[in-house]
Amino acid sequence: MEKPVLLHDCVEEFLLYLDAVRGLSPNSVTAYRNDLSQFTDITGGDKPVSAVTAEDIRTCIGNLSKEKKASSTVNRFIAAVRTFFAYCRKFQYIQINPALEIKTVKMPKHLPRFLTGPEVDELCREPEEHEILWQARDRAILEMLYSSGCRVSELSSLHLEDMADDYSSAVVTGKGNKDRRVYFEEDAQKAFKVYLDDRKKLFAEKNIEDNVQEIFINQQGTPLTAHGIRWIIGRYSGPEGTNHHISPHALRHTFATAMLSGGADVRIVQELLGHASISTTQRYTHITTERLIDTYSKAHPHGGKNK
Repeated sequence: MEKPVLLHDCVEEFLLYLDAVRGLSPNSVTAYRNDLSQFTDITGGDKPVSAVTAEDIRTCIGNLSKEKKASSTVNRFIAAVRTFFAYCRKFQYIQINPALEIKTVKMPKHLPRFLTGPEVDELCREPEEHEILWQARDRAILEMLYSSGCRVSELSSLHLEDMADDYSSAVVTGKGNKDRRVYFEEDAQKAFKVYLDDRKKLFAEKNIEDNVQEIFINQQGTPLTAHGIRWIIGRYSGPEGTNHHISPHALRHTFATAMLSGGADVRIVQELLGHASISTTQRYTHITTERLIDTYSKAHPHGGKNK
């Protein structure tokens, strides 16, 4: 009689498949690992994968709800489990897929957080006005995130060879290892050139060889991580700076909103952001619609502005 495949063994094989065959990014594989680790901890990793039921999955979802996890976190867990059991069915570790019965939970409709034009200008001026960390580098980070709509992970992994000769654009590697070109307007280009000069001076002053591939570094000359960039932006948007805390992703939201408000086609914005689905990009049209209605209500004689 053939020995049954255990759940934890199948999970490890699946994670290796995501990395080696599907070519998912390390961050994506880690996210799958975290979700499936919760699943095996609750269900029991020594249980045969063929013995897992839909009720086992529902028990895990119930635990997440008891822990007050966000709907997005619960749905990410469900998506990970679904993908895992689809893999198990494909390779005939199971005959019946228990995840097919599982439905995602309803998501509250939250519009993405974005900044107004004056708020972006204020944030971008913070490195020069307060000199909290590294003025030239931090101005370049802020300007480039806002100008391009990059994800923070894409900016942190950017190499000089990825940049166009005039620094007006760059090729970044997004989710699913897909490359796309992003663009930097004049303010971002100027800030980037100033930073590059400062970067060269840093290596010279420290008398160390500049063999770091990543463009953005810390003051010890080692590459900045995505977490490091988040921390930097947190400093400038915190009590020492604007005192209106934002995440780097808010700059991405702001870029998308500004593009659509300016009349850009939603398909072009989808391409610039690297969204796989047009529905993800269309979230931002709700913001521009709400802004239009608000402006109309305030400006129209019968809009209630004097009530």
